[in-house]
Amino acid sequence: MNLNQLETLITISKTMSFRKAGELLNLTQPAVSAQIKSLEDEFGAVLVDRNQPVTLTDAGVLFLEQAEKILGIVDELKMKLSDINATPQGHIRLGTTTSIAIQILPRVLSYFKDQYPLIQTTIHSMTSSQIMANVESGAIDVGITYLFEKTPTLATSVLYYDTFELVVAPEHPLAAHKHLPLSALQGLPLIMLSPDTAGRRFVDALFGKHGIEPKTVMELQSSEEVKRMVELNLGAGIISKMSVGNELRLGTLKMIQVNELEISHPVGVITKTGRYLNSAMRQFLSDLKGMPETQFYGSE
Repeated sequence: MNLNQLETLITISKTMSFRKAGELLNLTQPAVSAQIKSLEDEFGAVLVDRNQPVTLTDAGVLFLEQAEKILGIVDELKMKLSDINATPQGHIRLGTTTSIAIQILPRVLSYFKDQYPLIQTTIHSMTSSQIMANVESGAIDVGITYLFEKTPTLATSVLYYDTFELVVAPEHPLAAHKHLPLSALQGLPLIMLSPDTAGRRFVDALFGKHGIEPKTVMELQSSEEVKRMVELNLGAGIISKMSVGNELRLGTLKMIQVNELEISHPVGVITKTGRYLNSAMRQFLSDLKGMPETQFYGSE
């Protein structure tokens, strides 16, 4: 058995195709088949059901779990060996929400890239719940998101605080109001974040507590999408205050104060508890946590 065979099995499990796996691994289809056949012969078990679409057998699923662990150990060993060198270097897979990626990361990563050119970053945009799940599974190294939930398997550190706000287009009937009671949102056409986002879960809990039944006219995955629809005056929106700074300055959106919404929520960095951090991640986290809160409030 060699590591290439394990990588091939993992790729087949994702593509459900010998041909597609070969294309991703730069191997011919016969070479892919030969690697899997060699594994099956060595362990005396059929790992792959060759019927279309290709799937793993029960033995293959069990083998896949151990293969991923083995490759994870190898990756960690490589990181530890590379850390013998003093210069921070390596690759960071960063998961965050769309609004944070647009509003905050350009400033942070621009500074970081200037200081540590040997460190590479890949950004994955996803919801808060997906970020936590992917950090826990090891699919991403670091998450930056709202810290609504705590789990012993994840380590968190607060970077700054944000609130959620009611925003409308300048032409909206409520645009002249600077302040509204929460009860005014009863029956108001709202463009909402999708239910799997941290902001939506907060709003749903708040509405439930106060007996508000929202009139949801649209559900969208990100604050950026909500802003665009609100600007078209298709409804009011409830989104992060940090995400609307530019629109408020330009006058394309109006913010209306609703006291019950203005609860400060921590936004911070998430890593897996106990995970080995290579020199790139240690340096990135150290610099990120050391930044003053005002660093995250700049304008683009």
